[in-house]
Amino acid sequence: MALTGIEIFKLLPKTNCKKCGFPTCLAFAMKVAQSQAEIEQCPEASEEVKAKLKEAATPPIRGIIFGPKNNFIKIGEEQCLYRHEKKFFHPTVLALRIKDTDENIEEQVNKILDSQIERVGEFLKIDAVFLENESNNPQKFKEAVEKIIKKAEIPIIFGTFNPESVEQSLPLLSNNRPILYGANEKNVNQMTSLAKKYNVPLTVTAYGIQNVISIVERIQNLGFEDILIDTQPNSARELLIDNTLIRRASLKKRVKAVGYPIFTFIKEKESFYETVLASVAILKYSSIVVLNEIPKWKNLILFTLRQNIYSDPQVPMQVKEDIYKVGEPDENSPLIVTTNFALTYFLVKGEIENSKVPTWLAIMDCDGLSVLTAWAAGKFSASKIAQFIKESGIEQKLAHRELIIPGYVAMLKSAIEDKLPGWKVIIGTKEASAIPAFLKNYVRSKV
Repeated sequence: MALTGIEIFKLLPKTNCKKCGFPTCLAFAMKVAQSQAEIEQCPEASEEVKAKLKEAATPPIRGIIFGPKNNFIKIGEEQCLYRHEKKFFHPTVLALRIKDTDENIEEQVNKILDSQIERVGEFLKIDAVFLENESNNPQKFKEAVEKIIKKAEIPIIFGTFNPESVEQSLPLLSNNRPILYGANEKNVNQMTSLAKKYNVPLTVTAYGIQNVISIVERIQNLGFEDILIDTQPNSARELLIDNTLIRRASLKKRVKAVGYPIFTFIKEKESFYETVLASVAILKYSSIVVLNEIPKWKNLILFTLRQNIYSDPQVPMQVKEDIYKVGEPDENSPLIVTTNFALTYFLVKGEIENSKVPTWLAIMDCDGLSVLTAWAAGKFSASKIAQFIKESGIEQKLAHRELIIPGYVAMLKSAIEDKLPGWKVIIGTKEASAIPAFLKNYVRSKV
């Protein structure tokens, strides 16, 4: 486990010399513990202490980078069992399984490229191709790789146990670092040699944790460390148990043989149960999940779950304070004000778009809090709303002086009007879903 600020402080010389740029050694130690400062900034710390702190700071789960040089993906380096302890850093990679025997490889790649959706300001998508060497034919596999890289610059996982297929296809990807899947008891020496030669990550796959550890230790003895591990779970129960034991052993016990990202190949082909298994894998520590199909409904479920699990629970999702145009509003268009909580912004914006009424949307900085929470915290008050409207410059763009506020803060109407002389405050809806009908009625009332 990483050292706490107090534990680091005990190792420091405690001179409070300020040469590190911080007022005290304790303040410096706290920043080091939070990864906001480096131990090298302390000129008084001994080399022994620096070495100890560096070792403690090394992530217990190895980081792996793969994919195109200009679009690479990083996995691993997780530091906690539960996201509320710190946060989860590198989101689970979702990959689509494509077989080299498929006649429509380009069409399958198109499904990946078309999978992107926008949700609360983030673009979510299927991340990679898992190309399975079902033919076990090196030439057939190479032709499939050529089709994929010709179609798109996308991260690729080589799903083959045939070293010859790897040897023939890897030279095609000089600017795209793939992952090799997989090394097993029979081919471990050959696959490790290829992974070292081409400097690409290697996945160890065997049934059960003990069998995986046995192969990992052999690879470590060969001097190779860019490893992923797959314990081949046959059920949600096995997946949950294996992944939890691996994460606990790597974080709590620093067991180096399992201190690697987890690779999960979903064997279940029935779409609903595949989604269930993939959800368990995302929730319980898998760094890569391979799917057999990617219909839009499944993508939406998995994307939303992944986004929620990998958001920082200590930092509300928020958007920049500004006056946003929804459609092409003019001087007579309505003006709505709300907070900068990302979910609030995108829900309100979406419903305004559904109404087909061009609108000015005033997003006020409330530290990413929702309307009622911001109001309760004094961040969405009458005086602050009035100040925001005055300073935003929106008055110069409007021919009217009407401001629509959320229905949940209707009690602010009179106070806002007192703070904004000449303005009329309109009480809007409580729920975003009621915005289209409200705006249509609002526009009709002005005719």
